[in-house]
Amino acid sequence: MKLYYSPGACSVGIHVLLEEIGKPYEAVLVNLREGAQFKSEFTAVNPKSKVPTLQRDDGSVLTEYPAIAYWLSATNPGAGLLPQGPEAIARALELTDFAVATMHMQGFSRIFRPANFASNEADHPAVQARGSEIFEKGLAVMDKALEGKEYLLGGYSFADTALFYVSFWWAGRLNRALPANVAAHYTRMKARPAVQRTLAAEGLA
Repeated sequence: MKLYYSPGACSVGIHVLLEEIGKPYEAVLVNLREGAQFKSEFTAVNPKSKVPTLQRDDGSVLTEYPAIAYWLSATNPGAGLLPQGPEAIARALELTDFAVATMHMQGFSRIFRPANFASNEADHPAVQARGSEIFEKGLAVMDKALEGKEYLLGGYSFADTALFYVSFWWAGRLNRALPANVAAHYTRMKARPAVQRTLAAEGLA
């Protein structure tokens, strides 16, 4: 398998899953800052110009974080990343999608790329403030989901890697405080050997 990633991007969560699984894979760097995602070498693999992108052993390509996370977990049952039963799987997908589609795309995207939401530069502070508001509301939802649990569903699952990457952005990159349960989850995630290997491999340790 090949994981197309950018250091510290949302692909870091998929990188963690691959390390948890322990099967051979190749990590292919896509330099987003230099616009490598728009060059033909990458668009030939994924015309969406996004990471994470997973090229499987048969050459087929899988995109979108929840889909990749689910597939890796479902096809590697020995890694213990897939919750048991349809209800638990649905909840894992629900939490993963909330982290990706709401906290990331609606919250963090406003903070990091306000120009995508407002062409007038004078409006950018308001856009960023709205992004922070959305993200903090998301943290509150995740904090409640973690009440009385070490991981989002009790046992460790692929959903925890999605919460990890948005927590990493908030605490590790912006140096902002996480609510108590999410902070404990973030500390617990950073202690996992697979996370430590991923951060070291991406130059983020």
